[in-house]
Amino acid sequence: MDKVYIGKVVTTHGIKGEIRILSDFKYKDKAFCIGNELIINNDILHIKSYRIHKGYNMVSFNEYDNINDVLKYMKSKVYIDRIYLKDIKYLDEDLIGMDIVVLDKIVGKIKDVINVKNNPLLLVNINNEDKYIPNNKEFIENVDLSSNKVYIKYMEGLL
Repeated sequence: MDKVYIGKVVTTHGIKGEIRILSDFKYKDKAFCIGNELIINNDILHIKSYRIHKGYNMVSFNEYDNINDVLKYMKSKVYIDRIYLKDIKYLDEDLIGMDIVVLDKIVGKIKDVINVKNNPLLLVNINNEDKYIPNNKEFIENVDLSSNKVYIKYMEGLL
């Protein structure tokens, strides 16, 4: 099982076992589908209902229908098995450690992916210097998972 982090349980809601999950996961529409399995504290739970309420992802499970049953998940991390994300070519965290290629030359590696609201960034190390590159289609030409390379358009001041 290949687990992908999608959020954190912040509290419960109501008395019927619904929980609030704080998540900035890019593909919520794929992850929070009724019937999907979420993994919390190594327990596999099946989504019974999903809705958004005041910016939180509200989820209830087939396995529980009482607030007392879900209290053990407070402040826990929430994961989903990657098989539920099969339509997605790659996730942002897959880019970490990949080589950066500019003008057909490997110039560095991706150290981290930073999601800042509407401006996702790649933290890259080029010539022993950390730099930020926008993580969008305007700057990334291609992601080759088989060769572990990300092809970036040339930008002034990058090299």
